[in-house]
Parts: sequence; structure tokens; C-alpha cells
Amino acid sequence: MTHELQTAEAWILEMIADGRHGDPHAILGAHPRNGSVTVRVLRPLAEAVAVRILSGDGTWSDVPLAHEAHGVWSGVLERADVPTYRVVATYADGAPHIADDPYRFLPTLGEVDLHLIGEGRHEHLWQVLGSRVRTFDGAGVVPDVTGTSFAVWAPRARGVRLKGEFNQWDGREHPMRQLGTSGVWELFVPDVGHGARYKYAILGSDDVWHERADPLARWAEEPPATASRVHDSAYAWGDDAWIAARSEKEIAADPVSIYEVHLGSWRRGRSYEQLADELVAYVSDLGFTHVEFMPVMQHPFGGSWGYHVTSYFAADSRFGDPDGFRLLVDRLHQAGVGVILDWVPGHFATDEWALARFDGAPLYEDPNPQRGWHQEWGSHIFDFGHREVRNFLFANALFWLEEFHADGLRVDGVASMLYLDYSREEGEWTPNIHGGRENLEAVQFLQELNATAYKRVPGITMIAEESTSWPGVTQPTSAGGLGFGFKWNMGWMHDSLEYLSRDPVHRVYHHHEMTFAAVYAWSENFVLPLSHDEVVHGKGSLLRKVPGDRWRQLATLRALYGFMWAFPGKQLLFMGSEFAQDAEWAESRELDWWLLDLPEHGGVHAAVRDLNAAYRDAPSLWAWETDPGTFRWIQADDAAGNVFAFLRRSSADDDAELLACVSNFAAMPHSSYRIGLPRAGRWVETVNTDASGYGGSGVGNLGSIEAVWGEWNGFPAHADITVPPLATVWFAPEA
Repeated sequence: MTHELQTAEAWILEMIADGRHGDPHAILGAHPRNGSVTVRVLRPLAEAVAVRILSGDGTWSDVPLAHEAHGVWSGVLERADVPTYRVVATYADGAPHIADDPYRFLPTLGEVDLHLIGEGRHEHLWQVLGSRVRTFDGAGVVPDVTGTSFAVWAPRARGVRLKGEFNQWDGREHPMRQLGTSGVWELFVPDVGHGARYKYAILGSDDVWHERADPLARWAEEPPATASRVHDSAYAWGDDAWIAARSEKEIAADPVSIYEVHLGSWRRGRSYEQLADELVAYVSDLGFTHVEFMPVMQHPFGGSWGYHVTSYFAADSRFGDPDGFRLLVDRLHQAGVGVILDWVPGHFATDEWALARFDGAPLYEDPNPQRGWHQEWGSHIFDFGHREVRNFLFANALFWLEEFHADGLRVDGVASMLYLDYSREEGEWTPNIHGGRENLEAVQFLQELNATAYKRVPGITMIAEESTSWPGVTQPTSAGGLGFGFKWNMGWMHDSLEYLSRDPVHRVYHHHEMTFAAVYAWSENFVLPLSHDEVVHGKGSLLRKVPGDRWRQLATLRALYGFMWAFPGKQLLFMGSEFAQDAEWAESRELDWWLLDLPEHGGVHAAVRDLNAAYRDAPSLWAWETDPGTFRWIQADDAAGNVFAFLRRSSADDDAELLACVSNFAAMPHSSYRIGLPRAGRWVETVNTDASGYGGSGVGNLGSIEAVWGEWNGFPAHADITVPPLATVWFAPEA
């Protein structure tokens, strides 16, 4: 029996050729009908096309196809079942090009996946969207087929094509299919694997073709190139012990001192693999408990420091591939160092090849320019009221926590997300449904984000960079809070640096700038940051903020660090500040490592190392930190002497671990300075930032002081001590 070709309307073939057909699989590929199989193949530039059919005896035979219209080739197979076949296309070069047909495979997303995407509840979105290498198992009957499935969410697109180096960047051969009403477009391409470069060509709602990088790409080309890359991770983690221990911990009751790092300028030209050797050794030696990386998500402009992201799921390719970054995290964990990642959900880059107007109109960004455009940073603001956009961000947070084993995310610019009038004048913002300035959708997003992250990944922490007095940033969502674990204490940072920028003789009039933070220190769980923001844009380095000669500058920094490490809150120090970087930070050059060859700068470095060690060994500084009863001022009012003294304790019990901290920000020592203490007996001087080994004057208490009974300033005992100039000393009762 001879069967005729199942005809297709010419306009349908034209739509497929033009990339405007939402379901090319309905026409292309093999389709049985009335005892025969019609095969159609799209090869617009081919001169001849055949299908190579696998017979039952394992041999292959070719059946030529005829050009039907618009680059579509078709033919009829005289059989009732759909065979395993490959496409043989001949082009102007005369050579046969053999490939499996993308249009003979079923969708790689299931109905449950599409339902969850539509509901905005697919927490593992990266496992179904983006590009994923996969193998269709032939079960020994037909050959296995390995390739890459591509899927992208573009709900208003009129057509989507896949273009890449595997089709000479000509997307005409690979139109994608839309899966129902989900807005997801999908295609499996055989023989495409790890490392392949690709983009999507999207016919937008504006009826214009746009080239876009993959929003869910897990690897990107190194800038200035902009394509996405297929990544098939082969990394085997070695941090099981770290992850298991982390899940049993409560980080608020652990010692936390954070070293903030910009990967590109810590040392120039280092790869992830090199940093896994050099940075891990350096941070371990200094004794920091965590590193915090400024954004490692792909960004095109290095001068943005990573805060204008284009590929949220891709580790910065300037330093290597994603498995290289996995190695860096793994090695830090194996060395006992946690990893916090800066994360930017508040706004995104404007580059036209990335997320902006992704399918021809605002999609990821809020369409209302009074909500969707960040005037201060010149970037788009995510549409937090759109469930699929929220899902994109939820999944991205989980991606870094689960796939890269991050121990926490520091969420950038939270204040800009919370307020509709952030950086806007009257008339430039749209109130919420109640007429207020609060961004209710962003609040809900942050609450859901934190609740989801803590539920899914035990032991991690979420940290807010929030610069206002928004209530309950670190309160649980069940109590109406935002649900963060910590908040950056921007007030402490600004007040402390403002105080230290004054000459000691003038500090007497600004004493409250160092004591005020204790008034609100337990309103949230705080991190005390001396971050990158304070050493750029003409602000100068921390060292240069301090008046006086170089000795005074260095001594003041050491004194500040001693005060900071003992004050309630976790500590964060930006790279370079640990050895008193002299020049202002610039992302285009590495730190001035030669300063470590100078004894006075090496002394600051040594002081930071010893502070970290002393801090870890002092439960009084972190064991019950969230309890205000573990802090008490010893001396808060000596403005004339520039002295601050306080007591820390590990618990409310009488036998608690104790530590007394005394800081002198005057340029002269104080002799026979009386302080109250809770116990008589010998107290050991565990830290003295004026030690000669740090470059100090060597003034101190010969290693200990003797406290005697006798009330002083409300304490039952007291001691007369020597307080060095521009220095901090710690005392702990002898065991």
C-alpha cells in the first residue's frame, strides 16, 4: 500500500520557518497516520536531506526527503510505528551532517513542574529551566541519546529560537515549543553538551526579535562576551563533616568574625583554584570564622563590584567555571571557615541582552516606572508582586545555599526594597494599597524568602543590609518580623567612624557616639560592619580617616578593633583593613600587600590575628549574645578621659565566663585608673592592642591586675589599672 504525504498548510510551514509557531513539534518530527509515518525536518540551508532509519537487525538505511516549503523537508515512511532515526543533511560543502532530530523527543518538563512554575512555588526552578545535560536511555534496544534540554520562561513571546555554536548561531533550525499556557518554551537538542555556548532569540510582544542570555544559565561567557554556557557539574564535595556540624549549630550563639572579600582585587589574576590555596591559607591563619564574598554572580561591568547582576545562577566566569567556585567553598569549609555570599534581589542590570524587557516588555522588572526603576543606582527593580518573579528569586537563593553549600546570604539593599519612596522625592512614588510608603509585596517576599531558606537549609543564616529603623528585621516571621538572622548595624559603623575621625582633644564632645549603640544593641541581632562601602568613593581607607601621625593612626585602628571585637554583635572587616591598608580601595588593583613588610602594618595584622584567637576563646563575648543581661557598662561617662569600659559575660549564672574591656581613645595613658569588677582576685590581661609586638608603646599591666573587694560604680570589687594610650585591653578572671 502506498501512502501519501500528510499535507500541511503552507502558512503553517511559513510560521515554523519564521519562528512564530508555538508548537513546532506538532508539525516537525515523526507523526504516524493511517498506517504510515510522516517525517518533517527543518533544515533551511540544506541542499539535500534524508532520514537514516535503524532497522531491527541493527543496520541503518537512508530515506530521502523532499523539500516541501520554507526549508521544511518531508517524506513518508511505509510503516505504522515510529522508528529510531537520525537526520542526514547535506549543505554547500557537500559533506553529510548527521544528527538526531530534536523534534522526536517528549517534553523534558512534566505537568507538576509546569503547575508549580505557574503557582510560583517551584523551589528547585534551576533543575527544570535553563540548560541541563541529560541522556535518554535506549534500554539496550536503541542507542542512548545524550544532549541538552533548554527551557526558558517567556510568557508573552510570540516565538523563541535557540541559537548557539552548535547551529552556527543561526536559530532558524531550532524553534522551541511553548508548553501549554505556562509561558515556558522548551527544546531538547541532541549532541549538545558541557561548555556549549548559546542564547535565546525571542520574538517579543513588540514583534521584534531579541537576543537574550539564559536567565537560569549556570555558566556564562567571560565578559565582555555575553552568551550563556551549558554546565554539567562533575564536582565531588568533601565538606560532609562541615555541613553535618552546621545543621546542629545556632550561629547566634557561636563566635562569628567575617572577612569581606572582593575576589578580583584581593590578589589580581587569581583563579578560583588559586584562591582555594592562597585565600584559604590566609584567612585560616588570621582566624576569621567566615569569609563574605562580594557578589560572585555574573556581572558584565567590573566597576559595579557585582551589584549589577545579569546572570543570577552563574558564578563569575572571570575566575573559572562553577566547579572552580565549588572547590573554593569546599576548601574553606574543610579549613573550618564558613562562606557568606552577597546577594542582590533588589535590582538588576539594564543590559539589553539580559533580563531587561526580557520578552519584549517588562517581565522581571515592575512595569510601573515609579516602582520598577532605581533612580539612585540606575537599574531595574524586580516586580515583587509577580509570583513567577518571586519564584525566580526564591529559587536563586536556594540555588546558592544548596548547590554551592553557602552558609548564608547577605541580602544587599534591603532598605531600598522596603520603602516605595526610597531615594524618591514627593510625587515620584506610588503609595501602597493603604496609602503608605511600605512596599508590601517586597515585605512579603522577604518574609517568605527567609522562612523558606531556614526551613530548607538547616544551619544557614540570612543577613540584612538594612540602614533604617524598620522594626523586627531579625524577628521571626511568625511574630511579624522579616525573619533575618542578622542585620548590619550601620548606625554603630557610622557613629564609631565619625568619633574616631576627630582629634582626641575633640572627642570629649562626642563621647555618646561610641555609647549610643548599646541603647539599641539588643533590638536586633547585629553584625558590626567595617565594610567596603566605607573605604571607597573619596572616603579614604580606615587608616586615613584617623587624624594625627602614622603612629596614632595605627594605634587608633588597633584600639577600634579591640573595642569592636568585644562589643555586642558579630564582626565584619573588609579586606586590607586587617593590615591598615593606606590607599582607598579600588576594584581595579590588588591590595597593597607590600605594607606587610613594614613592622607597623604587620603589627596591625598580628593584632587582628590575636583578637580572633582571643575572641574564639572567650564565650563571654558570644555564648549568650542575644541576652542584654550579658553586657554591662563599667565606665560609660568618662568623656574627658576618652575611656569606655564594659563587662561581658557568657550567661546570667554566677559562675559565668567574664571579660572586661577597657578602651582609651585618648593619646595619653591613664595610670591608676580605677574600674569596678564583679569579682576580687587576679584578672589576666588577655589582649593589649598597645603591645610592642603590634607596634605599640608597650604600656600595660605586666600581664595581670589584682582586684580587691570594695564597691566601685555599683560593682562589689575594683582594680586600679594602667590604660595605654589609644589602646584597648581585655581582662579575664584567672581560672
